[in-house]
Amino acid sequence: MNYIWSKKSLLEFIEKSIWKVVKEKSYTFSDLFAGTGIVWRYFKEKGHRVIANDLQYYSYVINKNYIENHKPLEFRWLISFIWELENIDITEKQSLVLNYLNSLKGKKWFIYKNYSPGGTKWKEQERMYFSDENAMKCDAIRTTIEEWKNQNHITEGEYFFLLATLLENIDKVANTASVYGAFLKKIKKSAEKLMWLKPAIFLINDHENKVYNSDVNELVKNTSHEVVYLDPPYNERQYSANYHVLETIAKYDSPTLKGKTWMRDYSTQKSLYCKKAEVKASFRELVQNIDAQYIFLSYNCEWLMSHEDIKEIMSEVWEYGVFTKEYKRFKADKTENRNHKKDSVTEYLHYVIKK
Repeated sequence: MNYIWSKKSLLEFIEKSIWKVVKEKSYTFSDLFAGTGIVWRYFKEKGHRVIANDLQYYSYVINKNYIENHKPLEFRWLISFIWELENIDITEKQSLVLNYLNSLKGKKWFIYKNYSPGGTKWKEQERMYFSDENAMKCDAIRTTIEEWKNQNHITEGEYFFLLATLLENIDKVANTASVYGAFLKKIKKSAEKLMWLKPAIFLINDHENKVYNSDVNELVKNTSHEVVYLDPPYNERQYSANYHVLETIAKYDSPTLKGKTWMRDYSTQKSLYCKKAEVKASFRELVQNIDAQYIFLSYNCEWLMSHEDIKEIMSEVWEYGVFTKEYKRFKADKTENRNHKKDSVTEYLHYVIKK
């Protein structure tokens, strides 16, 4: 998925830096601002038990699939809908279920009526987040998944697998430049392609992992951890605004929508880490309350908290250090913030060993 400030290019840097600090070879890795999970997935594949958290529900859905699912899905209660499930190998069942969903006739429901040109044709402004065909297909698949869940035809793990699969594949045909803060005025080529569900394949292993959908400052008051990784928002752009359409597809709660981009109310999901007046106090509270020996913080050189702010706060809980790495700037940031002259940015991985 397109995600602002993805840490994909920094994974080896993060891992090698942690190696230099953490003495244990095997530990539980807690990613408490998980996003779509690029960092914790890397550590899960390395064999660590994983805990993840994010305030956004669409992120929670994706993480529930990739983290908590760790055994093959059987779909045994869907045989009444898809009789072929009874006689095929378990490794083929995911594909069979997705083929069934791919074959559904489109529906003109919430996504079509609010986020496609056909559905908004007679409104004040046509909203072109998806083509008509993809919006109708999304509605058909999303309503079917919810019906299966409500009628106990799928397990919790199967539900989140199917929903994560839908979110990842609808995102591939979104008619946006990168995020959902705005849509393009014409349907681009990639958005013209008909969405086709390809499985959100998760890692099979023996680890019992855990996912939360909580405010991080409240979560740490009631949980304990070993190695904590923090990657909070860096600037004043709220993630809930940038990904509001995915949030609506994930919840499918028919929210009241407002503004030119038809945005859902996200007042309860605003992060204090995006507010310059609030971020320092929030971060201090978070670090003070985390029950863990090791805390790592990813933060680059240009945002709301200064290097001095972070050093001051993390040093209060004991032994502080930092690693640095220069990398290329996120391309959308270069276009949206034209005052930035440099093509690269310095990433800081701050850490503290708590008493």
